[in-house]
Amino acid sequence: MTVTQENPLLEGLQVRRTPDPCAFVIFGASGDLTQRKLIPAIYSLAYRRLLPQKFSVVGVARSEMSDDVFRTAMEAAVKEFARDPFRPDVWEPLAEGMRYISTDFVDEAALDAVAASMSELDEERGTEGNRLYYFAVPPSAIEMLVRQLGKRRKATGWTRLVIEKPFGHDLDSARKLTNLLQRYFTEDEIFRIDHYLGKETVQNVLALRFANGIFEPIWNRQFIDHVQITVAETMGIERRAGYYEQAGAIRDIFQNHLLQLVALTAMEPPIDFTAEQVRNEKVKALRSLHTPGPKSVVRGQYGRGYIEGDEVPGYREEDGVDPNSMTDTYVGAKLFVDNWRWADTPFYVRMGKRLARRETTIAIHFKRAPHPPFEESATEGLRPNVLVIHVQPDEGVSLAIGAKVPGAGMTIRNVHMDFLYGGAFRTGLPEAYERLILDAMLGDQTLFTRTDEVEEQWSLVDAIVAAWRRDRPNFPNYAAGTWGPASANELIERDVREWRSH
Repeated sequence: MTVTQENPLLEGLQVRRTPDPCAFVIFGASGDLTQRKLIPAIYSLAYRRLLPQKFSVVGVARSEMSDDVFRTAMEAAVKEFARDPFRPDVWEPLAEGMRYISTDFVDEAALDAVAASMSELDEERGTEGNRLYYFAVPPSAIEMLVRQLGKRRKATGWTRLVIEKPFGHDLDSARKLTNLLQRYFTEDEIFRIDHYLGKETVQNVLALRFANGIFEPIWNRQFIDHVQITVAETMGIERRAGYYEQAGAIRDIFQNHLLQLVALTAMEPPIDFTAEQVRNEKVKALRSLHTPGPKSVVRGQYGRGYIEGDEVPGYREEDGVDPNSMTDTYVGAKLFVDNWRWADTPFYVRMGKRLARRETTIAIHFKRAPHPPFEESATEGLRPNVLVIHVQPDEGVSLAIGAKVPGAGMTIRNVHMDFLYGGAFRTGLPEAYERLILDAMLGDQTLFTRTDEVEEQWSLVDAIVAAWRRDRPNFPNYAAGTWGPASANELIERDVREWRSH
């Protein structure tokens, strides 16, 4: 028997192929996203030896910076934000392949410098003409970049574009952007990123449903009373007034993150787990969503309040926000998926800023057991079973069940069976961007949104926003640190149900 020594860098990772040699080009490399997420993710991939040996990173931004200054800034970012300990033997080979180009990337001539640098790296680093372009830029800069990159693409090697949300502002703008992209690139070269889909617990929705024989047979209207999905944040708009005033909660979170969670929960089993089959089923679920009427959607805007004991300003008092702003910071809705599996089963969804607690959960509320013989002996009212998928911050799954309290008699109380990622696996959870960047290098689009997915999401949002134009709500209508406006409670209480409180 041969004994092999365990490699701690590879511990807990599934074996997968290494990406082709490539250059990872970040447009907008001087921004927070690059320092907090992208470069730390690249470092963690290098730490686990998942990057190709022939690899380079090119930062492109307006800020004046030399290659050495860029490397120093990225080293500091890795030390502060990476989930893995800093190791010079991992960082130095990665840093050697880093370049920085200071240029206004909306200037056509300026991209010649980027193209020249790429050609040099092909010679020096052996990147073989393969390019992964990451657009960490404002939406206004995307059109020029797409045109210029399309005109300059090489005949050899592959080219892939990773585009951050928002993908358009509405259905019409999303279609125009797609038409522009498809003028120069094919659909399999376009990676519309939604970092929620890179979270392990979001992917675990599929594993929970389809890898366990006990759940899928009861994952339907016969056994499930309703579904609740919550995306709650305690933070405000974090100096993003320029963007948020245009987007609001419905475009910032509801259109992408929240509807993706609905699709994963409601979708039918795919034939296999290839990108096309998974996304086909998600699109079917999105197409089955019934457009909610005005009484089935509520919106809110936070006023002054308290978060963890500290007083915080209302939305209209944030820097850069119109004092009379009608921008929504909260959206709640009752949705229906019109198909055989889910007919008449409501999906109650809510998301908002400055809420009481940071959490993202999917709660499956099962129907009550018929005629329970110990209804009277329940200590606090025998509640239905609830399966809760905790996406963040405490990643895991819990199941609420009725159990007998120790002692004489038959006293029943609700208890929880909990699975926590941190306790079940020795390795820490990878950051979403690690998985998504690696998948983009590999050309795997399973966790990226397809054109028809985006269009279905925008179709629903456009219909909701169109109805909002007919009224002017009395904002602000909820205090920071609470769970949203009173109308959100009324939405679910009309159906003799209530929002989960824990």
